[in-house]
Amino acid sequence: MTLKVVVGEESGWAVLRVSGEMDLLTSPVLRQRVHDAVADGRRSVVLDLSDVLFCDSSGVGVLIATRRLIRSCQGRLRLILPAQGAVDGSHVNRVLAALGVRRLFEVYPDVVAALDEKATPLSA
Repeated sequence: MTLKVVVGEESGWAVLRVSGEMDLLTSPVLRQRVHDAVADGRRSVVLDLSDVLFCDSSGVGVLIATRRLIRSCQGRLRLILPAQGAVDGSHVNRVLAALGVRRLFEVYPDVVAALDEKATPLSA
């Protein structure tokens, strides 16, 4: 399977909707889209990972590198990792939790909540 990244903008945030599998071969696609967004001046980024069906350590590495990049330019990063959905919730959420890095990210159930400045992130 491939990885698809659709880049849009909502309420001043770059919203990257990611679908497919994040693995050694496909993760560089997401890394490049994030770098492109930052190079275009985007400092507020939402990664919608609702439709990611598989994520290995390469995908996790891209998420951690994205966090580091956004923080280095005083930006904001929010992840969409729904608790419910395709095949009992977000695979990425389970992988991040199993690796102990889920707490590093601000996680929201959907894009609407992520864009709401008054919304509280989901607890790790």
